[in-house]
Amino acid sequence: MQESPEIPIVLSFGGTDPTGGAGLQADIETLASIGVHCTPVTTAVTVQDTQAFKGFELVSMETVIEQARAVLEDMPVAAFKIGMLGSVQNVEAVHGILIDYPKLPVALDPLVSAGVGGALGDDEMLDAMATLLFPLTTVLTPNSQEALRFTPEADSLEASGLELLEAGCDYVLITGTHEPTPHVVNTLFSNHKVIETYTWERLPNMYHGSGCTLAAALAGMLAQGLDPVAASLEAQEYTFESLKHGYRLGMGQLHPNRFYWARGEED
Repeated sequence: MQESPEIPIVLSFGGTDPTGGAGLQADIETLASIGVHCTPVTTAVTVQDTQAFKGFELVSMETVIEQARAVLEDMPVAAFKIGMLGSVQNVEAVHGILIDYPKLPVALDPLVSAGVGGALGDDEMLDAMATLLFPLTTVLTPNSQEALRFTPEADSLEASGLELLEAGCDYVLITGTHEPTPHVVNTLFSNHKVIETYTWERLPNMYHGSGCTLAAALAGMLAQGLDPVAASLEAQEYTFESLKHGYRLGMGQLHPNRFYWARGEED
């Protein structure tokens, strides 16, 4: 058996972002920053800026599969990260890949809409994700709005998290950025209960690619061998610092500074 490389590898499914702030570009930056190599598999090409989501063009199911198989047959991937899929067909494509690698951890960011607005899939696609991908997911990372979209009968975020566990996820990390609270409260669920809550300073800005950063960091921590609880905390700490040191490049949301640690304190 081939030995694991010194640098762990995460295979990331997602869409491109021409601003470099979200999607696969966010995954590549995040994983590189924490010492992990990203192999990006493109599922869609988006048109967006820091202010608005303008549309996307799907990559075919066949091409998604061919991209992933090419990497997996050549490189020792240590974890999967899943972002934008865009269609039921691409959900099915990813499902077919994951079932062939049942021992590899999976971090899934269940995208419903882009951070700058714009739907990334319809209800049929969301149903397919819940049915085909949630049972194969190590850590699901929805924000509160996404969690409730997948669990419309839930009357609270706690009920939503428990319902997502019932759908088959090993762990669910619901982020509270969209909730009207003075601090951001994130909640980690597993084993039919809340196992941890995390309270973070609420930052004053909006950020392009914050959810992608969190899920990618989590996948990277899992690839490095951390257990899901430790990986969830480390990923949140990394994401918070990236956002805290964020910078403005366009006229809308700020970009996370994913290499904040490489800059001098005066920056």
